[in-house]
Amino acid sequence: MIGGIILLMYFFLIRPQSRQRRQMQELQKSLGVGDQVITVGGLHGTVVQADDETVTLEVAPGVTNKYVRGAVSRKVEETSSTGAEDSTEQSKDE
Repeated sequence: MIGGIILLMYFFLIRPQSRQRRQMQELQKSLGVGDQVITVGGLHGTVVQADDETVTLEVAPGVTNKYVRGAVSRKVEETSSTGAEDSTEQSKDE
């Protein structure tokens, strides 16, 4: 019975956390110049320089900040602007 509880805890708590931690490490290793990212503090920026431990983000034209790689929470995916324009044109027609 106790073994079953431990097994359930593993599958519902420990394993998902391990997977999430591994994905975050892969994201932080894959950061490169030109990537648009968001930090854990919510700051948006573009990577202008990266080394083993830190990344330098341009947060405004000519303004850069240096962060440890662990401070980057996610990459911002580029979306096509034509898709957004198409949806607004359709709603205007209706």
